[in-house]
Amino acid sequence: MRKTAARKPASAKKPASAVKRASATKKPASASRRATASVAAAPAKTVAAHPRGESRTALVRRARRINRELAEVYPYAHPELDFENPFQLVVATVLSAQTTDLRVNQTTPALFAKYPAPEDLAAADPEEVEEILRPTGFFRAKTRSVIGLSKALVEEFGGEVPGRLEDLVKLPGVGRKTAFVVLGNAFGRPGITVDTHFQRLVRRWRWTEQTDPDKIEAEVGALFPKSDWTDLSHHVIWHGRRICHARKPACGACPIAPLCPAYGEGETDPDKAKKLLKYEKAGQPGQRLRPPQAYLDAGGRAAPPLGAG
Repeated sequence: MRKTAARKPASAKKPASAVKRASATKKPASASRRATASVAAAPAKTVAAHPRGESRTALVRRARRINRELAEVYPYAHPELDFENPFQLVVATVLSAQTTDLRVNQTTPALFAKYPAPEDLAAADPEEVEEILRPTGFFRAKTRSVIGLSKALVEEFGGEVPGRLEDLVKLPGVGRKTAFVVLGNAFGRPGITVDTHFQRLVRRWRWTEQTDPDKIEAEVGALFPKSDWTDLSHHVIWHGRRICHARKPACGACPIAPLCPAYGEGETDPDKAKKLLKYEKAGQPGQRLRPPQAYLDAGGRAAPPLGAG
């Protein structure tokens, strides 16, 4: 019996050259080089597939590129708490727990007007402080912390905020996160601030799979030169507050979408994503009543005082 040639099934693979041509059309657009730019047409699926087996070298390169891109998106990134000295910064950072920096900035002017130095706050009537701090939430616990840390500053450090991590974490209400905020922004000593935004984003970007803040700090810190740590913290936190939100990230308006393995968790339509932007990215005021001039020069707007509007 004569054999007949077998027909190729309809699902036969295409030649490699055809696959290459087809895949070339799916490459994501390069990340934005401008602070106000967004991704015009986001891909339908994950922009860049970064398997959990990504090499160490590839991870470092991708992480550093994200930081460089964010530095261009937020060239004016800065601490979003108003402060004039280390004492004001440590108090404001303690008060920022479980509330927004904006609410703290609207509250601290009255606090520091009445208690401008550690000696003043250490001797304050707790009930009077509670009344001032009421808008920040958890005001009784926060009152105990700021009065307690003020007393510690007076009794143990001569009324001056120490510039060492090991001393700062001994103050009531001050953990590593608060300590690094103070060290990096009041003393110019590099540190990584692992707040909720930072934790969320570095896990989305697969820089780490850790959930413990200390372990996140260690693993992410190892990806960057120590001199980058403070600015890196600002870049990541700003991005988390403005674009890469917890519940609904604005993926379609994200300038680093081509580098993000979590692309698609949020809104990918550019027009819809644009409506999710916050603060200056949405043409709205920022969180500081007295922001740096560089922020204002870049088009940022100061926040209104408490009770305004």
